[in-house]
Amino acid sequence: MQRKTRSLLEELEAVGSNRDMSHIIESRATNIIVSAINLIETMNKHYDKDTAELLEKKLLSAIRGKDQTRFSKSIKKNKES
Repeated sequence: MQRKTRSLLEELEAVGSNRDMSHIIESRATNIIVSAINLIETMNKHYDKDTAELLEKKLLSAIRGKDQTRFSKSIKKNKES
């Protein structure tokens, strides 16, 4: 008698597919928001007030515009100054 076994990946896939998508979205959003808050606090500590405000605006603009290069360009430009 041959026993059927499932691979670990098949088990994980089965667990993941049973999760509620709204729960996944809420969890990921919470993690992103907390990370963004920590980033903004770090920028406020590391840069002067005007630069930190500009970088915060660029961060939010990059998120709104779905263009991660906007923020990166601002950081590079600030390094050169």
